[in-house]
Amino acid sequence: MSSSTNNNFLLDEVFNVKGKVALITGGGSGIGLMATQALAVNGAKVYIVGRTSEKLDTVVKTHGQNISGEIIPITADITSKIEISKLVKEIESRERCLCILINNAGISGSTLQTEAKSAEEMKKHLFDDESSTFEDWCNTYRTNVPQLFFMTAAFLPLLQKASEDQHGYSATVINISSISGIVQSSQHHFGYNASKAAAIHLTKLLASEVANNGLKVRINSIAPGVFPSEMTAGRSGEDQKSHIEKEKYEKVPARRPGKDQDMAGAVLFAATNQYLNGQTVSVDGGYLLHAGA
Repeated sequence: MSSSTNNNFLLDEVFNVKGKVALITGGGSGIGLMATQALAVNGAKVYIVGRTSEKLDTVVKTHGQNISGEIIPITADITSKIEISKLVKEIESRERCLCILINNAGISGSTLQTEAKSAEEMKKHLFDDESSTFEDWCNTYRTNVPQLFFMTAAFLPLLQKASEDQHGYSATVINISSISGIVQSSQHHFGYNASKAAAIHLTKLLASEVANNGLKVRINSIAPGVFPSEMTAGRSGEDQKSHIEKEKYEKVPARRPGKDQDMAGAVLFAATNQYLNGQTVSVDGGYLLHAGA
């Protein structure tokens, strides 16, 4: 006869997201889509938010059929407070609470050559280059950082309600940052890396202040290494999936880019582990070991 406590260790129990209500920004492709599938295939009701309705509809058609959960598209621009308020009202009109918020939307900004043989040459690459502008830095920062703050703040009441409604459960916010916010290399995009470092610190600040106010909402960050997405691969196919050649990543200990399952495991871990709060989990195939942090 199996021990009664053994049931607590079943995968279905440990990583249970059945019936949970989730909202994922940038859920139409890349890591956002991986997170969407990880939750929806395992029984969660997932609202995916993006700016292009075609993209979102494609996800529902391609990946939302015959699964135990549900994928529901909502078009919104989460770089606007007015749009975020509308989004909250929309979810409020359909749901009692929100269990999981994944802030995933982001952009990479322009790249610059960093290698140089003299101070003059370095200045030429970093300062004189036409693509090196204050606007580029500000656009990158605007998309990658403040929305994490405003989305989290706006959805706090719905998230707290999920914790209150479900005994022993705490709702969660997962910010998708990047190992680019941890490594010491600029990787040819200073603005992007600085924005991701800000996203990681903001996660800690929000987690701390939310906890200080006695609210039961866990806030963590996943810092991915290289995963196939429109940002890293430049495009996605008809199924909204992207592909990267393995050979490009020979230097990384894993010797390959991340797979859908690698991200799914991280998302399910962060979503279900009730004891994880204020943390950044790097899922990078050992990239940080190679690049130095």
